Amino acid sequence: MNWIQHPVILKGEKVTLVPLDNAHFAELLEVGKQEQIWEHISINGADRERLMQHLKSAVLKRGTGEQYPFTVIDNKTNRIIGSTLFHNIFPEHRKLEIGWTWYDPAYWRTGYNRECKLLLLTYCFESLKTVRVQLQTDENNLRSRTAILGIGATFEGVLRKERIRANGAFRNTVMYSIIDEEWPRVKEKLSVKR
Repeated sequence: MNWIQHPVILKGEKVTLVPLDNAHFAELLEVGKQEQIWEHISINGADRERLMQHLKSAVLKRGTGEQYPFTVIDNKTNRIIGSTLFHNIFPEHRKLEIGWTWYDPAYWRTGYNRECKLLLLTYCFESLKTVRVQLQTDENNLRSRTAILGIGATFEGVLRKERIRANGAFRNTVMYSIIDEEWPRVKEKLSVKR
């Protein structure tokens, strides 16, 4: 039995996270064609075939418990604005990672990601009873690093030459985490309206 019981739907004021479904692919491919989204991600999702492969793989891996992918929907417009997922899932250690988060750039720095993380982290710490949630990003992705620190995660270090980007360059990966003892403080910080 999978630790994360399907379906998981997380609804906030600005966004609703629903399980990624094949019916979402066309709209996600349209959003994903914007090159700037993929600047610091190890796949080039602007390549429709590559993004389609990634989306199909995420749906298949949900079935095995390896990942749990979400589609992010703007509640005001009912438009799909991006995707995120749980991965590196280890129920025996009560830990997982939130990652592969990407949005239409029109939603960057608008509070949508902040609410998305509040919904995901609340589910992790209060429903799954995780003791650790980790997040990682490219060392050069200052926007993402600022956002991760902004939600209250703790910097843990840099994994050197951790992966190879789509363009063949090496990527150093920066690791962050939130542990269960920190969750009340993080939740309070994320719950403040901005």
